[in-house]
Amino acid sequence: MKGLCILGATGSIGVNTLDVASRHPDKYKIVALSANSQVERLVELCIKYQPEYAVIADENLLEDLEKQLNNINSSVKALSGIEGLETIASLPQVDYVMAAIVGAAGLKPTLAAARSGKRILLANKEALVMSGQIFMDEVKKNNAELLPIDSEHNAIFQCLPEHYDKGLAESGITKILLTGSGGPFRTKAISELSDITPNQACAHPNWSMGRKISVDSATMMNKGLEIIEACWLFNTNPDNIQVVIHPQSVIHSMVQYSDGSVLAQLGQPDMRTPIAHALSWPERIESGVEKLDLFAIAKLEFEKPDYERFPCLRLAEESIRKGGTAPAILNAANEVAVASFLDNKLKFLDIAYIVEQTLKNLPSRAAYSLNEILEDDLSARKEAEQLIKLRVEEF
Repeated sequence: MKGLCILGATGSIGVNTLDVASRHPDKYKIVALSANSQVERLVELCIKYQPEYAVIADENLLEDLEKQLNNINSSVKALSGIEGLETIASLPQVDYVMAAIVGAAGLKPTLAAARSGKRILLANKEALVMSGQIFMDEVKKNNAELLPIDSEHNAIFQCLPEHYDKGLAESGITKILLTGSGGPFRTKAISELSDITPNQACAHPNWSMGRKISVDSATMMNKGLEIIEACWLFNTNPDNIQVVIHPQSVIHSMVQYSDGSVLAQLGQPDMRTPIAHALSWPERIESGVEKLDLFAIAKLEFEKPDYERFPCLRLAEESIRKGGTAPAILNAANEVAVASFLDNKLKFLDIAYIVEQTLKNLPSRAAYSLNEILEDDLSARKEAEQLIKLRVEEF
């Protein structure tokens, strides 16, 4: 029986994790759950799964959480804030930590899980985007296990040989082929993108995701962040990664070998597959995902990415090549810009503009400590907010 902590239990990844785990009550015990601000939803999950701990990230909502738990005579212990998240990620009775908090907010609790030697099911790509070397060093130093949950990285992991950590070239690997659907605007005229609404951007053709990640998919910043994440996960560089637009989202990624072989992982566009894989690795368990019908799919398409249509992809690649705190600056500016777009304060095409100008205005530096990364993250957010203010005034 493995103790499971889910950081971000009310989001789509958290809900899917609970679905998979609940199918195997003899294998997994829900020890701790967290939510950002959805108190009632978190309490509902506590009633259903009976964890030992519940954490609300917004400290102002702790009293409300405690009150609602008391009203149902629950013995669940309520905590709040970053300290609460770090506490549950480090509990001795927790074996596996699902890191599914969106954005930079997930960095510290995911690092806490690494320092506690947990198996980390990494759905929070920002932890690696912001602090790649520091994070990987903590994983290695504390004998933690790091298993990717992003469908693409999980697919790559499944297609790699057992000892790929000795180096991709030494393992006979010539290229990682990172697939992406191209989002909802893959074929839309670029001239029409300026009037895109948040609801249009969040209407992904294949995947059911949160609004922030859906917008990232529409701009392909999500794929850019995945390039950065892949560089750290698989100890490589962007020269060894090729983005492939694959509209059907059936092939989740591929690995090309020196003998001419290309290994691909296929499956339904359902996050329960990579979640089940990471929960049970190196074994396999039932996930609840419908089996793939190749005859129903009929055809698979592939395209090269259009960098004019998706400038965020270019910006992400430039930031990982630059290194240091550049990826953290990129991520922070993007989070602020996407939030403004979702609040109808910024146009869709201005997301890339804000990110690019923030990167130009803020010099990056070598990242030797978490404090340096967080300082540049904060500076980037302030810069992006100022740029957005100026942009809004222009119109």
